[in-house]
Amino acid sequence: MASLAHVIRDYQSGELSRDEFIAQLDSTLTTDGLGPTQLLEMLGVAHRKSPLPDDLYAEVRRRIEQLRVSNVAAGGEETGIQTTVEIPSVRSTSGASGASGSNPAGSASAANAAGAPGHDQIKGTGDTLNNRFVLEECLGVGGMGTVYKALDMRKLEASDRKPYVAIKVLNVQFRGNPNSLVALQREARKAQVLAHRNIITVYDFDRDGPIVYLTMEYLTGKPLSQLLRTPGYKGMPVRAALPIVRGMCNALAYAHEHGFVHCDFKPANVFLTTNAEVKVIDFGIARVFQRPEEESDATVFDPGSLGALTPAYASPEMIEHREPDPRDDIYALGCITYELLTGHHPFDRLSATQARNADFKPQRPPNLDAKQWRALRAALSFDRNTRMPSVARFIAEFDNEARAEKSGTLVKAGFAGFAVVCAAAVGVFALRSAPNRQSATQPAAAASEASADQAASVAPVAAATVASAPESPSSAGPIAAPPVAPPPAQPPAPPAPKPALTLAAVAPVLAQVPCSALSASAQDHSLTVRGYVSQRYGAAHLKDTLAALPGVDTLALQVEPLADDKCDTVKALAPYWTRNWQTGHVASLHVRPPGGQLSEGDPLVVDVTTPGYDSYVNLDYYQLDGSVVHMVPSPRAKDNQAPPHYAATVGSAGDWTISKPFGSEMVVLLITPTQLFDKPRPESESRADYLRALDTRLAQIAGKYGQDHIVADFAPITTKPRTP
Repeated sequence: MASLAHVIRDYQSGELSRDEFIAQLDSTLTTDGLGPTQLLEMLGVAHRKSPLPDDLYAEVRRRIEQLRVSNVAAGGEETGIQTTVEIPSVRSTSGASGASGSNPAGSASAANAAGAPGHDQIKGTGDTLNNRFVLEECLGVGGMGTVYKALDMRKLEASDRKPYVAIKVLNVQFRGNPNSLVALQREARKAQVLAHRNIITVYDFDRDGPIVYLTMEYLTGKPLSQLLRTPGYKGMPVRAALPIVRGMCNALAYAHEHGFVHCDFKPANVFLTTNAEVKVIDFGIARVFQRPEEESDATVFDPGSLGALTPAYASPEMIEHREPDPRDDIYALGCITYELLTGHHPFDRLSATQARNADFKPQRPPNLDAKQWRALRAALSFDRNTRMPSVARFIAEFDNEARAEKSGTLVKAGFAGFAVVCAAAVGVFALRSAPNRQSATQPAAAASEASADQAASVAPVAAATVASAPESPSSAGPIAAPPVAPPPAQPPAPPAPKPALTLAAVAPVLAQVPCSALSASAQDHSLTVRGYVSQRYGAAHLKDTLAALPGVDTLALQVEPLADDKCDTVKALAPYWTRNWQTGHVASLHVRPPGGQLSEGDPLVVDVTTPGYDSYVNLDYYQLDGSVVHMVPSPRAKDNQAPPHYAATVGSAGDWTISKPFGSEMVVLLITPTQLFDKPRPESESRADYLRALDTRLAQIAGKYGQDHIVADFAPITTKPRTP
């Protein structure tokens, strides 16, 4: 993160606009690691070298001083050393010098309160909108506004468990536009129409004096642009990128179906949440292309007139100010997908018209098959007429996993149909070949009915036909007296009733199996056992032990072997795994791809579902080297609170990848009714240390909340080096 001095220098050199400076300022002050005294000194030095505008200088000083108030209010400590800091008096940019004896703090406050001529009031971190929303952190700056994390005091008063919202404050240059309030109102209405899981939820719009703002759901995670700008990022495998591409496509397809074009689709407007969801944000300049009820808006306000588009992702038609079309978004989608896969823009960040005039042709990414490349190349066409016609068509051709799954389903259906036809043919042949030739004289309807029988019933039917056929007259012998019937046999004694099969009899046996996590279910005399057992004990040994139990006629064993180094983990968590399965598998964990066979460099991607109550998700990767990587919560995924029946994919952004040592490893999902630990743990730590802390903490949670709300699930994986 750049220091305050660097941010000021970038603003003074023209690299940052006024709004970008304000946005950078909010994040810099909170992450610079310096105290208010040091920041004031830095501001003074920079201001002496090249004076800032009056109102901007006052605003920076006010925010630095606000840090001290916020720190003390939050229980922090401020060093109480008296320091003399030389801060120059505020000088007018028009050339008038300030009084040499003026109070700098007073000048700053006055300038901030009154506002400098020609500038609107500035709101930032520490300020409150409408006595309700406290702006706590700057999240970013966009084409139309600056977005903040804000505490909703009304929600806080109502003890809402999620009192935070995101607020977009309209940029200064747009506030001067007489239609600024209309812009926010239109965006709110569009967002309410576009209610989709891959589109951010917008609540409302309002104003506080000259400040116009929009309230939205607060998301934790990072924009896709941050991932793409990571130093050394050179793209990700197609399989890892597909969940992100699918999320973007789902959002755009839904918007297009409802008559909206995004018009500013770019990586910064694609948000990757800590729950591995994709959210498309900022439909602020989306223009209606087919909604008749919105036609009157065009005469009132055209959001495209604000000019907020991004040249590197805007289609040639947008740059040439042609009417919006869904294919404009498809061009941007193609650019983002290409960048996601390769780490660089398909046209080296040239605008579409510049790239077209230079006859720039993108190179095929090496990790795409022919059909995927055709789809991506069509999305990147400079001409609407030859561009991919729809988002649905693009994802249908680009998503090779979906194509493979669909193809596999069709093949299975084809084999199944072929098997039925073959069975019917065999049945007809068997009936027609039966020794009973009289069946050939049966009415056609009867023959047709017989040929419609299932193949499984062909043999019994044929046998019955042969057995019931009367003897031919030519084979009849002399008529003999009927034989004397033998005396009726005594009925055999009924067998002794089998002992009932109960789980009460099975549970003690399972409890004696070392290094295991097992769950049993019984019906009549059938026993099913699933779970995990150590390689040393063995599934065969377990099968023999259970088959010998009284009352077991049928045994279904669905167990997986565990390496012996997992015994300490299984011992700590087996009771919670068993409870999860005994209550209907209320929480689940699945690794992609199914089977958990992963190679070096593959992303670790898992799907998680939560129980039917509010809970906290804890996801850990137990590595072969004896360490535990905390995936959720972690510095990359801090928010781990989940609503009832929540489903999420973790790791689709490529946050965790497989590396050596390779072998049998495990991912563990642990669901708790409260935060597992009060303080964040290191992202990676010793397994022995973690299990000791885990054992103590789970006992505390169980004592306070009961054990019923603690459940776990396991996902063993096998990792191996990538073959050349």
